[in-house]
Amino acid sequence: MQSGGVSIPVTLALGLAVVLYTRGWYQLRNALSNPIPRWRFAVFVAGLISVWIAVGSPLAELDHQLLSIHMVQHLVLMTVGAPLILLGAPIVLLPFRYPLIRRIWQRLTQPTVAWLAGTAAVIGWHVPAAFELGMRSHLWHVTEQATFFAAGILFWWPIIEQRPGTAKRSRWFVPLYLFVGTLPCDALSAFLTFCDRVVYEPYVRGSQLFDISPVQDQETAGALMWICVTFIYLVPAVVVTIRLLSPPAAEGAVVRIPGDSKHGKKDLLTPQL
Repeated sequence: MQSGGVSIPVTLALGLAVVLYTRGWYQLRNALSNPIPRWRFAVFVAGLISVWIAVGSPLAELDHQLLSIHMVQHLVLMTVGAPLILLGAPIVLLPFRYPLIRRIWQRLTQPTVAWLAGTAAVIGWHVPAAFELGMRSHLWHVTEQATFFAAGILFWWPIIEQRPGTAKRSRWFVPLYLFVGTLPCDALSAFLTFCDRVVYEPYVRGSQLFDISPVQDQETAGALMWICVTFIYLVPAVVVTIRLLSPPAAEGAVVRIPGDSKHGKKDLLTPQL
């Protein structure tokens, strides 16, 4: 369902997410002396806006015209929208109250599992048969986009989500984790950039709207993946390394949420790189 190139379901869903987050954010600001700071609110909304641009705006309709636009969608969902949303600390506003769900989520967000999820999404959906299935079927196309976003949340969770009691030395895994995370993307981007034929059949005919050959479009898509992933992953790796080498400091901001603890409150740490 679309109006003027804008996806109505995506727009409504993201708008509802903003409303729910805003409601929770204001409740915390009214109840606590140390609420979630404004910058987290801003990055959460920015993350949702980036997701909307990728899959809900008129730009999304161009992904059937150019592989490079299709690649931008994937990159925005996994490397921009997902980490910005996590930095907004939605887990503090909507904590996991059921032990079973919490245990399952903790297993899914173990670094090894999270890395495998991200790698599987990137490689799996770029296999020509799977990619072309997503191009032919709207349902599979939506599934593809949802998979990239979900994989992005899983991939970034071990980096951004700082749990109470985590030892500082454990954060040394982050630079290595991010470096290993670039390897599947580097391999795929090199293949797309240096392949002398068009890999995906839907783009063989080229774009009717842009003066660019299919091979040039494919090379652009590969170059975009390599540049964006390299620099986006480099930034948190450098930030975490600098913090680890700096004098000890408080790990995250404590936000007290009304709960069931002995004093009627419990402490949660807001996410931090």
